[in-house]
Amino acid sequence: SLRGWHADVPAADGADVGPSFVVRDGLLVSLGNPPGHLITDASYRDYRLVVEYRWPGEPGNCGVLVHASTPRRLYGMFPQSIECQLHAGNAGDFWCIGEDIAVPDMAARRGPSEKWGVDGDRARRIKNLTDGSERPPGEWNTMEIECRGRDIRVWVNGDLVNHGTGCTADRGRIALQAEGAVCEFRRLELTPLGAR
Repeated sequence: SLRGWHADVPAADGADVGPSFVVRDGLLVSLGNPPGHLITDASYRDYRLVVEYRWPGEPGNCGVLVHASTPRRLYGMFPQSIECQLHAGNAGDFWCIGEDIAVPDMAARRGPSEKWGVDGDRARRIKNLTDGSERPPGEWNTMEIECRGRDIRVWVNGDLVNHGTGCTADRGRIALQAEGAVCEFRRLELTPLGAR
């Protein structure tokens, strides 16, 4: 069910539009349109999130946002957060949306430092570490996201694809995107992490 989640879909403000997120055949489905986010009612910190997802049709764009806070912070659409990208071919990229994070080889993966930022046309994308970690369209992928303190680690199908430190947030809601392509989820499992 969608219990424990709420949708934030700008096109639905005062309008009668179809849902962007549904549950069908035991799966949580992001229909891709109208664009928006499915956001947890609760906030979380220090956890491991396991997400199993696939593209049932034409692969495209979707994402898992962690440490989400201010709604519609970017472009009147995206909540302030760090996105762990699901976009086909780029799974595991970080996108900085009003929050920031660092990786050791930042210039190589984000571009020149004078272009970095967390808003608008600034260099907000931090490329992942691998190619070829994703499975072909139609097959299930597993993304694991570990948020501990101000560190975020991301694995795709067992490969460590990103590790950021010094995140500007250490807690927040979790959000799933509707961003143009149908994406199915068969597992969303959150496990709290104990103190080190």
